[in-house]
Amino acid sequence: MNVKLWLIGLVVVFGLAAVAVGAADDGKLRIIVFGGHPDDCEIDAGGVAVMWAKAGHHVKFVSTTNGDVGHATMAGGPLAKRRTAEVKKAGEMMGVTSEVLDIHDGELMPTLENRKIIVRLIREWKADIVIAHRPWDYHPDHRYTGILVQDAAFMVIVPHLCPDVPALNRNPIFLYSADGFQKPNPFEPDIVVATDETIDIKTDALWLLESQIESLWATGNFERVVPVPKDGPEREKRKKQVKERFARRDERTANKYRDMLVELYGEEKGKSIKYAEAFEVCEYGRRPSKDELKKLFGIAK
Repeated sequence: MNVKLWLIGLVVVFGLAAVAVGAADDGKLRIIVFGGHPDDCEIDAGGVAVMWAKAGHHVKFVSTTNGDVGHATMAGGPLAKRRTAEVKKAGEMMGVTSEVLDIHDGELMPTLENRKIIVRLIREWKADIVIAHRPWDYHPDHRYTGILVQDAAFMVIVPHLCPDVPALNRNPIFLYSADGFQKPNPFEPDIVVATDETIDIKTDALWLLESQIESLWATGNFERVVPVPKDGPEREKRKKQVKERFARRDERTANKYRDMLVELYGEEKGKSIKYAEAFEVCEYGRRPSKDELKKLFGIAK
């Protein structure tokens, strides 16, 4: 063996390893968001994701199913590919990484196998913050996403579970995204974040999810398709409608939790905030203080 070449190779290997470690430990936050379908992460946490991405933090969106039955006329592989391509484009606009798991829409189950998938994803991302649905929701894929992520909490720091991926040194902060369901327990936010500065990018990204715009988002059911105009004034009109719809959603969040916005941002700014996203701390993960939460979400009062 040529010793000189071997040493050079060794230096290259260790140098690449050092670069990888540096990239993973660059002082920036690492956030992973789980949603039941290709659109849930974007809707529930798109505003804060753009905020974090703009600050140089690392955000990943994971759809736990491929959305292959969520359309009036398309289904199966063609729809899964279409929806995966759409959220990838939306993620690029938002500055986040996107992944869609190869699990059929409506068929996610809280199995040990799926729990291990979630554990590995959180570890591989070296997550500081994990966001998911609450386990009380109208859709089974949302509920089971919440359960799977809850069940992964703590287990991500247990080295002998999924030993093929190194365990995290400490449990991340696990957060629930907001919803309006009241039973068995209503959503109670621990942090409400102003998204006025990111609402345009969020709604522009949602406009890219055309398979939803022409089906469920247009009709509220899966009985028919309302095609998106290809160009001209009608397309711009439809885009405006979609953007305004989701902006109103985040406006309702800001109004609903106005008192908390005033508490977090101060009276003057808190009263002027128009759009917001809200999150609740899951007690199964690390329990941050209110001041730490504010810092993580870039809130300076």
